[in-house]
Amino acid sequence: MADVSLALPASIDLAIVGAGPHALTLVTHLLQKKKAMRGRFIVFDPSGQWMRQWNHQFAALEIPHLRSPAVHQPAPDPHALRTFAEGRSNELFPPYDLPGTRLFQDFCQEVIRRWQLQTCVYPAQVVRIEPLTERRSRFRLALSDGQTLVARRVVIASGGGRPHLPAWVEQISQNYPSDNAPHRWRDRLLHSHQVDLRGLHLRGERVLIIGGGLTSGHLAVGAIQRGAQVMLMSRRSVYEKLFDADPGWLGPKYLKGFWAEPNWHTRWQMIQQARNGGSLTPAMLTQLRRLERDGKMTFYEQCQVSQAQWIDNAWRIGCTNSAVHECIHHQAIDHIWLATGSQLDATTHPLLQQVLHTHPLEVVNGLPVVDEHLRWHGCELFVMGGLAALRVGPTARNLSGARATSDRIVPALTKPSLSKR
Repeated sequence: MADVSLALPASIDLAIVGAGPHALTLVTHLLQKKKAMRGRFIVFDPSGQWMRQWNHQFAALEIPHLRSPAVHQPAPDPHALRTFAEGRSNELFPPYDLPGTRLFQDFCQEVIRRWQLQTCVYPAQVVRIEPLTERRSRFRLALSDGQTLVARRVVIASGGGRPHLPAWVEQISQNYPSDNAPHRWRDRLLHSHQVDLRGLHLRGERVLIIGGGLTSGHLAVGAIQRGAQVMLMSRRSVYEKLFDADPGWLGPKYLKGFWAEPNWHTRWQMIQQARNGGSLTPAMLTQLRRLERDGKMTFYEQCQVSQAQWIDNAWRIGCTNSAVHECIHHQAIDHIWLATGSQLDATTHPLLQQVLHTHPLEVVNGLPVVDEHLRWHGCELFVMGGLAALRVGPTARNLSGARATSDRIVPALTKPSLSKR
């Protein structure tokens, strides 16, 4: 539960934006390195709870287990989750001991308890960060509850990606069902982060899922379990990959060359090639192909929507490969779900606008060029997750990236010689 008893001070040494796995990883590593930091930081999240958004997304898509092996978790001890899982080995899934969703959630609660972090999260959203130029390295944070506080240092650990919407979505005439429509017609076009499979009744309905990544697979399985007929459309052929980036990116095998590359644009290209868009795990693709053979879903590969129209209480779809997929033009589709990921862009990130204005720095295709401690040029603001990718590498946004970014940020927070105050 949210601990509303946490009082908001007028000022704080460190403000952490977001209470997901990256923030939790940072805090445990920070306290391990410097116990005196306890009481000198506040974590901000609208829910007032650790891991709330993460847990919601896993539950909403009914994801049975993580894609990352058990070694990637928020505690400083890399073996902590395996130790915790003794007696629950059936919740570690092959081939590399992937933690079950409930196991991982229980473990994170144990981490929160063990490190006494239950009262660290203040229940408000940070809506604005304003550098105070008259005071060296101070920031005024405006909160969704109308309050403000001053922080000496800030870490952005909230992800911050905006849902990516294909261009054709913007061209849809606004006559399709919205919140003002009768209840049964609502929610006919959703991004994956808006879909909650729990409680949905889809018997006899047709669902078109856009995207070739693991999220689209979870949506397809969930929809079929609820009686839907699923069409999965991806702009290229779906392909299988155990992890979303090759394990070689977790160590020096690939990172040595990445860190040696001086050109930031080249690094950005290396990140794109390493992640290579969405992919399905071998187990998920096997499951989907079985459902295809059973006549419960159809793949539309190397194909994209060119236009969508809401006609006679159903979607009518035009696609870019109509010579191959003419049949989809004539199908009445009840729901479109967009498993099209999110976009990170420091230049449009709502919390970075005034920081960028006061402390300009180079941004390469949306990613900021921060220093080796993931610190913004000229001030004590740090970034985690995908925003740190130009320094950390392609796995910056993953659980392994949470540890890698913490390893860079913690020294700058604990060693006075590295401070820029």
